[in-house]
Amino acid sequence: MSNEPLLTRIRALSTMLAPKPTGMAPQLAPLLGIKAVLFDIYGTLLISASGDIGLDGEGASSIKLSTLMSAAGLDWPHQDAARSLDTDQDQSTGQTSTRQKALTEIPLRERLSQVIQADHARAQAKGIDYPEVDIRAIWARLLAELGLRPSAQQLARIALEYECRVNPVWPMPGLADLLPALRQRGLVLGIVSNAQFYTPLILQAFLGQPPAALGLEPCCSAWSYQLRQAKPSTAIYQIALDGLARRHDIRPEQVLYIGNDRRNDIWPAQQLGLKTALFAGDARSLRLREEDSTLAGVNANALITDLAQVLPLITEQGID
Repeated sequence: MSNEPLLTRIRALSTMLAPKPTGMAPQLAPLLGIKAVLFDIYGTLLISASGDIGLDGEGASSIKLSTLMSAAGLDWPHQDAARSLDTDQDQSTGQTSTRQKALTEIPLRERLSQVIQADHARAQAKGIDYPEVDIRAIWARLLAELGLRPSAQQLARIALEYECRVNPVWPMPGLADLLPALRQRGLVLGIVSNAQFYTPLILQAFLGQPPAALGLEPCCSAWSYQLRQAKPSTAIYQIALDGLARRHDIRPEQVLYIGNDRRNDIWPAQQLGLKTALFAGDARSLRLREEDSTLAGVNANALITDLAQVLPLITEQGID
């Protein structure tokens, strides 16, 4: 299945965003011995209007399922059913069916959240502390309640249409220049991020190439939806570290991780011995979590407010 229709929709649904200043001062003591850089995506490489990947953007409450289904070329199961979540009556009784009632009386965002929470509960019962979903499976489950069995392509389109509306994103200033500059320095690059299937497509839509072609090595990257575990679990970081060790003989202390969240990014990365830089370039997404007592003493090795500060942070001596 070609990704071009999805890439086209990402571009069509995206409008320019600018980061909001945090008022924080950079802390840029040079880091020695760095051979690899791993990145968070939302709030770090991408400006996120809602601050992070998720369901709770400003426009979520106004989105109708019928709009998403129409965009995906998907029809309601009953020819005469209303194309919204407002009405779907049993044709024999004139009453709203039990199956439909859960959807017709609950906003779409809330119903999605309920399905995700149920999935998380099942995973936690199996011992997974920080579970992640594949959002396509969540949409498949929700649509099955309507008697719908969309194709894989339709599921992807619905999920993408929703995400682009509730969580508009845009490249962080300097992103397009940063990745090739780091590669030119000989650094190994990767991703460790809470993400969904559309996240790498979003990078491709904005930067013109898929992540691997941008130098973000698949074997040194970890995407939460593939692992079905999310940050701050150290398991997702370990996947990337194993790849760095196996392919490049790079140790954790030679890795710089850059992210915007002290709990999800800095804390787990430091537990595994990585150097860390807190990205404080956008007030929407900066997560200091100062009220979280478990983060007492958790401080990044550096604080950056612009992606242009990454390159001088890593000294030439650190690469040799």
